[in-house]
Amino acid sequence: MFSEETNLSYTSNGTDEDLLSALDEDWSDTPAEKLSRTGHNVVAVILGSILVFGILNNFIVLILFCKFKTLRTPVNMLLLNISVSDMLVCLFGTSLSFAASIRGRWLVGKHGCMWYGFVNSCFGIVSLISLAILSYDRYSTLTVYNKRAPDYSKPLLAVGGSWLYSLFWTVPPLLGWSSYGLEGAGTSCSVTWTANTLQSHSYIICLFIFCLGIPVLVMVYCYSRLLCAVKQVGRIRKTAARRREYHILFMVITTVVCYLLCWMPYGVVAMMATFGRPGIITPIASVVPSLLAKSSTVINPVIYILMNKQVRLF
Repeated sequence: MFSEETNLSYTSNGTDEDLLSALDEDWSDTPAEKLSRTGHNVVAVILGSILVFGILNNFIVLILFCKFKTLRTPVNMLLLNISVSDMLVCLFGTSLSFAASIRGRWLVGKHGCMWYGFVNSCFGIVSLISLAILSYDRYSTLTVYNKRAPDYSKPLLAVGGSWLYSLFWTVPPLLGWSSYGLEGAGTSCSVTWTANTLQSHSYIICLFIFCLGIPVLVMVYCYSRLLCAVKQVGRIRKTAARRREYHILFMVITTVVCYLLCWMPYGVVAMMATFGRPGIITPIASVVPSLLAKSSTVINPVIYILMNKQVRLF
């Protein structure tokens, strides 16, 4: 991603350390396409709002979970995992792009960009995998209903598995299989969608198959089967426990739909940038889907608080 001028300007004598330092400094100052000052200010305001409300809303969820024992159910543990990942995105990712938008350029160099891209990818995949696991949990709970005591071992394994799975797919760019680099107006970073190499394309294909396609298919299958089952037993009088399960199902489906509405535009733009003709997605045009994706960190806890009857009792 270095320009020819950057490469040529440091061919003079000097230590390797000085060379790397200078390259890193220039790299951080060369976004692909700049917004106007007004544009950066608008993006900064939006990111600032996402940062504040994302931290606040998810912190409230964490406080409620810690304070009230009745909220510590298997389903809520997976929802809590999503809140934790959303809060970490705000703290370690959104804060950097917010600061960059205020200054109108990326501020923390190449390694900071790699960190930002890794953090946003990792925590985003954790949320999506958790939602896929939730869909299967609702499917198995409502189709094979039983009165056994809640089993916490499986949700704990699922939480750990979601993090390991995400790390498995987000660490490779740090090791050379594709890479993380600047995107949009040069104030945020992600996987280098526009790198026209076999190595980059193979990683992006695998990423979309295993970290978007398969989880979404799992959710579509589980919820379509569940909706058919609900329709078939709709005329049968439901017990209070069964009605509670259906309410949880509706809350989880709403969370999934809102998450996909936030992230799918970004996914579509990323695929067009990767496999479409060069320049089909301008850097500035990619800013809006990126902001929409970041807004999911604010929306998820709002759904959880408003639609969870257990929360509304407190």
